[in-house]
Amino acid sequence: MFTPIETALGALLLHHSTTTLLYNNGAVLGASGLIRRLLTAPTLTTGLFFAGMSGSAGLMAFVCPELLPSFPGVEQKAGYYLFTVLMGLLTGWGTKGCNGCTSGHMLCGMSRFSGRSILATAIFFPTAFITYFLSHRSGIPTAACPAGQPCFVPVYPSQALTQRLLLLALGTILATNWIPRWLSTRSAQPTLPNRVTYLLSGFTFGLGLLLSGMGNPDKVQAFFSIYPIRNWDPSLLVVVLCGLVPNSLYNLTFGLEGKPKFEARFQLPTKSIKDSDWKFVLGAMTFGISWGLTGTCPGPAALRTVLQPAWGVLWMAGFWLGSIIG
Repeated sequence: MFTPIETALGALLLHHSTTTLLYNNGAVLGASGLIRRLLTAPTLTTGLFFAGMSGSAGLMAFVCPELLPSFPGVEQKAGYYLFTVLMGLLTGWGTKGCNGCTSGHMLCGMSRFSGRSILATAIFFPTAFITYFLSHRSGIPTAACPAGQPCFVPVYPSQALTQRLLLLALGTILATNWIPRWLSTRSAQPTLPNRVTYLLSGFTFGLGLLLSGMGNPDKVQAFFSIYPIRNWDPSLLVVVLCGLVPNSLYNLTFGLEGKPKFEARFQLPTKSIKDSDWKFVLGAMTFGISWGLTGTCPGPAALRTVLQPAWGVLWMAGFWLGSIIG
């Protein structure tokens, strides 16, 4: 179902998490790259980021449990195990080939007007649409769509829930802004603000995915379900409007010519669109196929691993394998 209020607030948190990590630590918030580092060469900062994401799921379970995604149970069947591992493998191989996913390329890369990110997004988005269409010809809506009305009809939260969400989003933004700055003036450890930024950025990113509904694969697939049109949920467009657009305006306003607050320089990709080869294109297509088939990209997969560990072990094993052979 189309949830403009929740999705807009979540998208603003996605914007805040990505710009905070970039302008504090000079790092791009690419979920696929962060997961790959966690699985193959873990560091303290990577661990802190995912600890923050895990904490966001715990807080949501306490404050707004009705917004936590409901996942299908893990089936005790070999075919289910194989499919889940395969989807993780395709995502791992694909995102390594094209050097990113929806967060790194769409939210972060396109907002920096990166040609490679624009190209990758222009490949994996249509591929996901086509894959979903070819694999779901029955016209049955996803589980995220309410019965008895078109999925694109807006559904608004109650006044009490709206107040909770506003307080949660505002408190998160203020804490993410204030705590690292306060630590930079009080702490004797110069690396502490950097590390806390990773923790808070992970928390804010996870909260943004959960509030926006992008942690729910059924809701993502409902965006791909454009035929028949009554099955379409336009919520992902709100993420573009309230996540990608603010990121772009922020980058245009503050620029990347100087240096971040807690690092000596920005750690930005150096390759241009001219460096894109067949593996880049094939990687973006492969990621688009897995995204269309499952509605799951790396950031939401990390959250699902926290909420449904039995599924996460399978998917992450596939992602690790795809990253190794990529």
